[in-house]
Amino acid sequence: MAIHQLKKCLRMSKKNFFLKALTHLCLVSSLLLASYNSLFAQEPQHSNKPPVHGSHWMAAAGKPLSASVGSMMFNQGGNAVDAASAMLAASATIWDTMGWGGETQALIHNPNTGEVHAINALGAAPSGATPEYFQNLNYKTPPDYGPLAAVTPGTPGGLMVMLAEYGSMSLAEILAPSIEMAKGYPIEQIQAERIEYDKQFLRIWPDTARVMLPNFDPNNPRDWSAPYPGQLFVQNDLYNTLNKLVEAEQTALANGANRKDAIMAAYDRFYRGDIAEEIVRASQASGGLFTMEDLDNWQVYIEEPVSTTYKGIEVFKLDSWVQGPVMLQMLNMLEGMDLQTMGYNSAEYIHTLYQVMNLAFADRDFYYGDPYFPPEEPIAGLLSKDYARDRAVLINPRANQTDIGPGNPYPYQGDETNPFLRYLENWEANIEPRWNGAVNSSENSSETSLVNNANINPISKPNVISQSDDNGNVVSIMSHDEGFHAGTTSIQAADEEGWVVSITPSGAWMPAFVAGSTGMSLSQRMQSFELSEKRSPYNTLEPGKRPRATLSPSIALKDGKPYMAFSVQGGDGQDQWLLQFFLNIVEFGMDVQQATEAANFESYQLHSSFGDHYSQPGRIVMRSDMDTLVLRTLIRMGYELEFREKTSGPITAILLNQEYGTMTGGASDFGDDTAIGF
Repeated sequence: MAIHQLKKCLRMSKKNFFLKALTHLCLVSSLLLASYNSLFAQEPQHSNKPPVHGSHWMAAAGKPLSASVGSMMFNQGGNAVDAASAMLAASATIWDTMGWGGETQALIHNPNTGEVHAINALGAAPSGATPEYFQNLNYKTPPDYGPLAAVTPGTPGGLMVMLAEYGSMSLAEILAPSIEMAKGYPIEQIQAERIEYDKQFLRIWPDTARVMLPNFDPNNPRDWSAPYPGQLFVQNDLYNTLNKLVEAEQTALANGANRKDAIMAAYDRFYRGDIAEEIVRASQASGGLFTMEDLDNWQVYIEEPVSTTYKGIEVFKLDSWVQGPVMLQMLNMLEGMDLQTMGYNSAEYIHTLYQVMNLAFADRDFYYGDPYFPPEEPIAGLLSKDYARDRAVLINPRANQTDIGPGNPYPYQGDETNPFLRYLENWEANIEPRWNGAVNSSENSSETSLVNNANINPISKPNVISQSDDNGNVVSIMSHDEGFHAGTTSIQAADEEGWVVSITPSGAWMPAFVAGSTGMSLSQRMQSFELSEKRSPYNTLEPGKRPRATLSPSIALKDGKPYMAFSVQGGDGQDQWLLQFFLNIVEFGMDVQQATEAANFESYQLHSSFGDHYSQPGRIVMRSDMDTLVLRTLIRMGYELEFREKTSGPITAILLNQEYGTMTGGASDFGDDTAIGF
């Protein structure tokens, strides 16, 4: 547009000598227009919280109490893995949107080897969990909640393996704060309200109700049933279970076992002993499918992560059993683009990122799945720079595209033939039936009216119609939006020795099914499977298979040294927010706290990993203070705009300055995320 204006001015000046001055004016005007976005990007970014600095250690977590537990471990001489493990245990104990029976995914930088290790502690589908089983129950997808939604618990195993392999402290030391909390801790208002909101479902299962609804009055069921805000939330069953793990470790040590083997003795008691027996008993009694063999056969994998480079920075993610590689695909597409000239949150910048997300998530929806089950995911092709270049060519610079489907990465990793071309040729988006997308692009719509009358609301739980089967298994209670942001938390830890940890634990969120007397809730991750090979041949349900999860911890190295650890809660929104956070620092020079709070946007054009796995093409959620000219441009491009007061996402991050030997922690003001350092 600026170039066009300049040419127009030059033509005018040739016609009239007296308009030479106008030429200069036009030139200045054009240069200002061309540089507007860049200037906007360089404006100082406001942050409501200061960054946290330290030189010895740094801990960041979704809740202040969890971060405090991490600081306790550092002060007791533990390394970053010890601190992260204790924060993980505390987060599960205080129900920071996840419980003990959920899943844990982690990346760990080992300073002794210079390598980044991946921890795969995602639960697997139990015996009997097949597409036919759920289809016979008339389910389009596995249920959202309840025993039939459960996969094997992953968090206890992930914590113990991570601690045994890379930590320095005992399991007893790591669990001590959580054991104390299980005796009773003052519950926060947001947790209390979450439990109260879901009490109609929690009442379905007696053991769950006993733990979660201590104030329930059967004569007055409408009265407050959850713990009151500030009331001691007592979890006696969980207290006993955690002590059983410590007992197993102590017994092994007394019998001459070393630290690692003693921790794994506790692991065996959980997955093969009396704790496993109670999980199986309680699950089957409520209609679940777990067997002892399911827990015995499940294992934690220590893997090599996948990575890419972006302008010399190496970014690490977990493999295709989570969505993490989508950020790498997006970085590959963006690397050759001049984002700084576009400008932070200009219409061109937002449109470009949205379309890149569109392309990468279409690949995720089709190709990502458990790499331990056939067919083998074409991850090499998906992460090819050449593939990224050819995918980016598909972007229409002037309009949103709602018909972009998965690409074909197979030619980019050799002579392999794509075994599912028949599905690609007939691919169709799974659009939410009630979605009225592209309303804002209507010729009859007033841009001014659409912008001025935009709905500006914080994220909240909508009224949702629920369904349950005869065994109390909740089929669906989540709206599209709630599923999109289903419960997860984030944990970062780093120390002066060079240990760096990023964890995104999740699962077993409210309303949670508590497994008998264990006091531990079970994950609901089964819902992320597809029941039809046609939609996602790599993520189709099978017994023993891990569902493709949204969890996405991140570590970046610069010049071979730790540079950044970052993650965020928020389901399908995770890698959208993390991409923007990363670019805020690398491209736009924000400090780590500014980057965690900066205005992001969120796309819903991808298929949700929850509920009925619908997409909402063209829908974009933005911060309410966005520039009006930017909004009008996006409307003309075919986007349907919604606004919220905060859109950064609850990001936690640690930035490491190798030159100064310091660390800076950032924690978004989106929620209760907290960073502590020394």
